[in-house]
Amino acid sequence: MKKITLLFSLILLSNYSSFGQEVSPEIPTPNYQLASKFSPKKISKLVHSTSVTPNWLKNGNRFWYQYKTTEGSNYYIVDADKRTRTKLFDNAKMAKWLSEITKDPYDAKHLPRFNFKFVKNETAIRFRVTSKEKVEVVDEKKETLKTKDTTSIKQKTKKKTPKMTNKVYHFEYKLGGNGLTIIDNKKENRKWKAWANISPDSTIVLFSKNFNLYWMDKENFLKALKNEKDSTIVENQWTKDGVEHFGYGSESRGENNETKDKKKGERKNIHGFWSHDSKKFVFQKTDSRHIKDLWVINSISKKRPTLETYKYHMAGEKEYYKREILIFDIASKEVNKVKLDTTVQQDLFIYRAPRKKSSWSDEFKPSLLLSKKGKIYFNTTSRDKKKINICVADINTGDVKTLIKEALNTYVEVKPLVLLNNEQELLHWSERDGWAHFYLYDNNGTLKHQVTSGEYHVNKYTNFDEKERVLYFTANGVTKNQDPYYEHLFRINLNGTGLKNINPGNYNTSTSMSDSNKYFVSNYSRVNTVPKSELRSSTGAVIMNLEEADLSQLMATGYKFPEPFKMKADDGITDIYGVMYKPFDFDKTKTYPLLEYVYPGPWTEYVNKSFSVKMDKLDRMAQVGFIVVTLGNRGGHPARSKWYHNYGYGNLRDYALADKKYVAEQLADQHSYIDINKVGIYGHSGGGSMSTTAMLVYPDFFKVAVSSAGNHDNSIYNSWWSETHHGIQEEKDAYGNSKYKYAIDNNQSLAGNLKGQLMLITGDIDNNVHPGATIRMANALIKANKRFDFMLMPGKRHGFGNMNEYWFWLKADHFSKHFLGKKAMSVDITEMNRDKPLKN
Repeated sequence: MKKITLLFSLILLSNYSSFGQEVSPEIPTPNYQLASKFSPKKISKLVHSTSVTPNWLKNGNRFWYQYKTTEGSNYYIVDADKRTRTKLFDNAKMAKWLSEITKDPYDAKHLPRFNFKFVKNETAIRFRVTSKEKVEVVDEKKETLKTKDTTSIKQKTKKKTPKMTNKVYHFEYKLGGNGLTIIDNKKENRKWKAWANISPDSTIVLFSKNFNLYWMDKENFLKALKNEKDSTIVENQWTKDGVEHFGYGSESRGENNETKDKKKGERKNIHGFWSHDSKKFVFQKTDSRHIKDLWVINSISKKRPTLETYKYHMAGEKEYYKREILIFDIASKEVNKVKLDTTVQQDLFIYRAPRKKSSWSDEFKPSLLLSKKGKIYFNTTSRDKKKINICVADINTGDVKTLIKEALNTYVEVKPLVLLNNEQELLHWSERDGWAHFYLYDNNGTLKHQVTSGEYHVNKYTNFDEKERVLYFTANGVTKNQDPYYEHLFRINLNGTGLKNINPGNYNTSTSMSDSNKYFVSNYSRVNTVPKSELRSSTGAVIMNLEEADLSQLMATGYKFPEPFKMKADDGITDIYGVMYKPFDFDKTKTYPLLEYVYPGPWTEYVNKSFSVKMDKLDRMAQVGFIVVTLGNRGGHPARSKWYHNYGYGNLRDYALADKKYVAEQLADQHSYIDINKVGIYGHSGGGSMSTTAMLVYPDFFKVAVSSAGNHDNSIYNSWWSETHHGIQEEKDAYGNSKYKYAIDNNQSLAGNLKGQLMLITGDIDNNVHPGATIRMANALIKANKRFDFMLMPGKRHGFGNMNEYWFWLKADHFSKHFLGKKAMSVDITEMNRDKPLKN
């Protein structure tokens, strides 16, 4: 009896928590093995195509596309008018033909990825395949000389071991045919695409050399296609005033002190705009000689460390780029200027003609001026970005007329201008009423009427039906009971009537419309649905279902969709939309640290709205043992109102933090498995800066952070970003001369506030957000006697490239150590080495 009583007492003691003493909930154990299953490399084996990318053809309403599943790739051609979808070829037959001709083995499931070019009035396709057979490299230069003096070549050339390369087959397949024809065995020449700007009529080619403009005719360009170093090629120098940083053509951004000298004298591309008749070439010339230099050093270059020097304008600096527009007359070789005041600190943007969808596969794609009638449409934006003028210049005289003026107290966003009705009307995008909408003007700049209106955001122009006067465009927030970030395609009559969503549904969509305006492909999904693709007519009718993504292998791993949510911002009014990612082995009896992956905007919020296979930042981090969320914030994505988008203007450092904190608190109130005492934060670039700021502004709330490539000090970040989104004050003296004052809070001023565990990461040759920003943050923390972690990614720019996987495990280790109490002790990152084959 005593034994029974003692046992009962022990049971009571063990369950004492039931009578008032709480037992601490169990925290998860870091599950590195589960996280390793979802590396980008492994995901690429599980999920293949998730959307249809139509390659529209020129004849009829037809397109072809490639779609890959766990059964391999198939190629289809769709005729929308006939409502048919057929395979471009039989995979088994194609494998047979390739095997027979190349002598390499192929099968239907493992065909190479083809890059097709439609020929012969789109009744046949051409493509190249590289075989395993080795052949001698043909020296095009020697082949050219042989035609002149075969004997001298034999005498001068010593026998050497020939260079070998893999044999290339250039095939043609007639659609519906029963075999392949070999066209030649030449590799595709892609080098010319890096430097040749070909006129629309193909008669002249422009390029840059030694900072000046050069040209060659078609005959000499054909020589260059065969052998770029052919000494008989005639090059003609057009300009002689070009110098470095005030020249004609590509600058040396990304080149170091060694490659810059090596590439000196090479042909380089010159960007500009052609008149549709090929008679004029319009070039925007920029003087940046007075802009100060910035540098990065690549310590792991092949021999000695290399220095990269480039022009970089920082916020608030007195100097500014000086821009002008030049007009080159192809026949007379005269050069005229558009009449602009180049002493005014402003930006220029020349409007270009939209490209037809069916032209994207063309061999060359010249950029054309928006107008076909001898006009240059462009806009000027004041340095403080608060004022824009939409202008037109005469291409013959350079005379300028201002058509439309916009002014706001924050900054004016700009979208492409659209010409309608034989250039008698202008379609202008503006946020002047607090929402993004289209406005119709005549070609003299007189407002006719507002085309779209209401509390929704017009995103971009898609197409226009001249005959029916129907406008097609994408927009967000039209349907009020949906996530306002879901984008849809709409049509509206140009008089503002008949607004209609032509791909409705509670999904986010991406679309591609035919040049004829009759059909479009719509890809649609949410973060928690299987992506699907369909073909619709311009009225919204579904013509056919095209594809449904194959997620079978992904689901077999135990993958689970994330969960969208909606909360309130810190004002208690504004809706904030986000997505929650849980571990796939989620246990509701455990409590999980909460990690926020952040990017503050203002051009996006990095909150997925469609299903994505890019899981390394979100789904994958959750597998380690965390609840991971992404969410918007006031001042973020422009798909909301202008008020929402510009909420952070003048407070670029801190504006998003209150919403991030308040939403985390709401999530913890609703979900008992979230530990509100363990909130972490991480992000890259703007998110890198923001995650550090959060640790310093709310040091008792955000406990652990990983901040990569952060612009911690926006005074040394590029002026466009900082002066646009934070603001710069223009002041004029008594003589009308302008000065610009810029002041912004930085992270290092708050270094003394740090209480939690912070890791800083940067690439050492980041020429976007300079590593100096992170180093300044580290310097301030050291001076404040703070412990923190620091990692330099050698030889990496703003993106970490082949060090992304290492970067992931740095973050996993940091959060695991400080939130889950488990520190990775092994020198080797086992999860990276496990699948790596050992070699001698």
